[in-house]
Amino acid sequence: MIIYDSLLDRINQYLLIAAFFFLPLTVVGNNIAIWLITIIWLLTGNYKTKFDQIKNNSLATASILFFLAHVVAMLWTENISWGLEILRKMLPFLLVLPIFLTVAKLKNSSYYISAFLLAICISVSLSYLIWLGIIEPFGSASVSMAGDINPTPLMSHISYNPFLAFAFYLVANKLIFGNKIPFFERILYTFFAFTMTINMFITAGRAGQVMFFAALIILTFQYFKDAKVKAIIISLVLTIFISIVAYSFSDIFKVRVDSTVTNVMSYNDQKLTSIGYRINFLINSFELVKSEPFFGVGTGDFPIEYKKISILNKNSEFPSPTNPHNMYTLVLVQLGFVGLISMLSIFYYQIKLSRQSSNPFIRDVGITLPLLFLVIMFSDSYLLGHYTTLLYVFFSSFLYKNFEKY
Repeated sequence: MIIYDSLLDRINQYLLIAAFFFLPLTVVGNNIAIWLITIIWLLTGNYKTKFDQIKNNSLATASILFFLAHVVAMLWTENISWGLEILRKMLPFLLVLPIFLTVAKLKNSSYYISAFLLAICISVSLSYLIWLGIIEPFGSASVSMAGDINPTPLMSHISYNPFLAFAFYLVANKLIFGNKIPFFERILYTFFAFTMTINMFITAGRAGQVMFFAALIILTFQYFKDAKVKAIIISLVLTIFISIVAYSFSDIFKVRVDSTVTNVMSYNDQKLTSIGYRINFLINSFELVKSEPFFGVGTGDFPIEYKKISILNKNSEFPSPTNPHNMYTLVLVQLGFVGLISMLSIFYYQIKLSRQSSNPFIRDVGITLPLLFLVIMFSDSYLLGHYTTLLYVFFSSFLYKNFEKY
């Protein structure tokens, strides 16, 4: 039964469940749920209690400070319009996470997670229907020139696969550590984990696939927590086995792996590839970091400053990105080491608060969420995108409620 304290709180809990459900499915529905919760929060008074809850939560404080670092860095930004766009993208750290931390209830976490997993189940089903040719590709699903289908209709594969990897972790954790799961539910979870694993490798999201293997390794270490050598061996065997099977049976995975290896090996001869672009982005970005190491070039000046350094380094044949496809590099360029420390403090407090939890599932998921994002942020700016930022924020809203007593 859903726990609530009042009629208003009951409405908020249902809106939260709806927000978790809509997150993988529809931007409009998800945004409506977010704004309704935010408006109710802003208009219903009791502000001292609300602000005390935020103030007493170290994660909420770190989140707000990270946003404020972007605000301060607007002072030395030339491109005000792009700086405002970055601030808009960072709003979840100022509003959504702190507000949701005061609204979400840890006792209702099973409902939030179930709503999210149900939505992922719908996404996976649609993905299979497209892949099997039962329905035509739509939305973000794409077809290559060779006729290969990337069946991710509701969001791009860049976001879809990280969602899938995190959902896999949640299901696998329940299977491995949920001793009291009913038999039928265990069968259902097993089938879901199996179909998600296959779906992971018939789609093209390389970062999400890396996140999947990271989740698998974390699960292994959580299971063999007192036998580190065994955990290393088993996680290595599982990673190699799944990689070989996926490479043998999934054309899209084979093509992506082969192209990655080829692009890396031939970088000196052929740099105009997806991997070549990312390497070039990093090289030029670190030139910018060296010029302003402590406070960065400003919240909105990455595109302008990158273009300048690209011309100086005679890289005109490369595209000029709005971000370097690496969250650490983006923050370093925009905000310097002060900004990077501000961002990393969020992850620090997540892990610290999780270790204090007496609930094994909440502790495990609370540690895993930041670790998985710390991994995939090397490949793209995943705290800048709509879907992955809200995935991170939504689950943070109930996993780290250190001001509540249970």
